[in-house]
Amino acid sequence: MKTDPSIYEFLATGAEAFRVLSGGVTLQGAYRFNSLTIKGIERRLDGIYEPEGHDGPVYVIEFQAQHAAGAWYNLLTKLGLYGQVHPRRTVQGLLIFLHLGDDPGAPPGAVPPLCTAAYLDELLPRWLEREPDNPFVVVFAPLIIARDDALRTYAPRALRTIREAPLAPVTRATLERMLEFWLIERFPLLSSEELRTMLNVLVPLEQTRVYQEIFAKGKADGLKRLLTRRFGLLPRWAVQRLDAAAIVQLDAWLEGVLDAQSLEQLIGPKPPGRAARKGA
Repeated sequence: MKTDPSIYEFLATGAEAFRVLSGGVTLQGAYRFNSLTIKGIERRLDGIYEPEGHDGPVYVIEFQAQHAAGAWYNLLTKLGLYGQVHPRRTVQGLLIFLHLGDDPGAPPGAVPPLCTAAYLDELLPRWLEREPDNPFVVVFAPLIIARDDALRTYAPRALRTIREAPLAPVTRATLERMLEFWLIERFPLLSSEELRTMLNVLVPLEQTRVYQEIFAKGKADGLKRLLTRRFGLLPRWAVQRLDAAAIVQLDAWLEGVLDAQSLEQLIGPKPPGRAARKGA
């Protein structure tokens, strides 16, 4: 199941997402979530929470969807690189594994609170049992519920929980999109009509103007956040292109956002005659 882009997009929604995936760690004070590249060696940190206006710890986050022998050393390397650039900050690492069995074993230097691990196959079922009405938990139903028939039965409740929760519109759209994406990954042979039937969505939303104006806007806003994390402030032409894009195109860009080496590589070159400066 392709989870990497969605996990980082989920973390970008804020503190509640971090609390769920960290196993209950609450961010104290304001934080911003972004990605950055260590200049000089071009080493990229995909997910990082940095404090805003206070001296709380910085959290460097790595998500591991499959076994990798060097996973812990990769995280330790990124902690060291960030600490070298910001020697006065307290830096902690969180390594999120999709499965407990993917963990190759932490080296002696990777000890709490410097580094901690979270295993979604163990963590998420406990969250669902404790907080069954938390939209930041039920969105993971396709990763939690193993039996297909049980997931089919539960899916409408998950969508209803997300839609009825007191969330910002952009956050709600992000969670709805994640749930839909992971359901498609679990049931790749379902048609869009069959998926709507499973979710008890009676009206084909993608054919309505409301869907185009609200749900597509949510996708575009989520992509803007990811691209800003990757490449900095977006130029005006890029924002306009994202706002005008069809849902199918937005989905394609979301799929490739972590692999693109530049903004132009992902969404195409800037229009002729446009200024190159940011925000223009």
